[in-house]
Amino acid sequence: MNLDGLDAAILLPALAAGALVVATHVPLGLQVLKRGIIFIDLAIAQIAGLGVLLATVMGFEDSGWGLQLTAFAAALIGALLLYGCERRWPQVLEAVIGSVFVLAASAGILLLAHNPHGGEHLKDLLVGQILWVGFDQLPPVAGLYAAVLVAWFTLDVERRPIAFYVLFALSVTASVQLVGVYLVFASLILPALAARRRRTRSRALLAGYATGILGYVGGLLLAALGDLPAGAVVVWALLVSALLVAGSGAWRRRPAGASSSGSAQSPTDVVE
Repeated sequence: MNLDGLDAAILLPALAAGALVVATHVPLGLQVLKRGIIFIDLAIAQIAGLGVLLATVMGFEDSGWGLQLTAFAAALIGALLLYGCERRWPQVLEAVIGSVFVLAASAGILLLAHNPHGGEHLKDLLVGQILWVGFDQLPPVAGLYAAVLVAWFTLDVERRPIAFYVLFALSVTASVQLVGVYLVFASLILPALAARRRRTRSRALLAGYATGILGYVGGLLLAALGDLPAGAVVVWALLVSALLVAGSGAWRRRPAGASSSGSAQSPTDVVE
């Protein structure tokens, strides 16, 4: 156990970054789950990452506007492409999404084929470097996420799928650079799975946020104490947190006196 790893100067910015990601990704993830397009987040995250790699190859600065615009443009093009596929070929949408993910991942490998640090770049893109996040990086991301949340809760994204895809691309572009592709996927899907059987939208959001915050807090602490890769540990912590939150919800729903194999009817998935 490495108690020296419990450095507030490192853990607090990382936790703040995780909280910002959770703030947007819980409502996005619930909508992804409802729409049945589970791997869209992985595909668009990979495309946004491809944009980051492309900007790096083109010589843009790591945190400059050129890199941000290139990454967002890539994610937006990918999102609009998938939106068009959803309208034209809904029956094979998941297959198209999977293909887009593989193509984007392969393109990233080709872009870095002659880069001596290519392997490290790919690792950072996938697993992320959340412990390297500083407070100075967070205000622009917080402003972007605040705008996304305002738009999300004021626009009717169910009747305006184009709004869903654009907001999704915006959020994922920022998140990939903070926490990496794996954590983007985990932050979208695992809290949503934990919350999916809550009866109201507000309860689903609360359960999702609880899952995300518990996962990031627990994962960052375990990573610091064990001197382990933070991104990978947080992914597993999110799974454990999701199981705990989902289990607590099932326990609360069980009627008094019902046996563990009781005949109580399972509640329907959240419909709002």
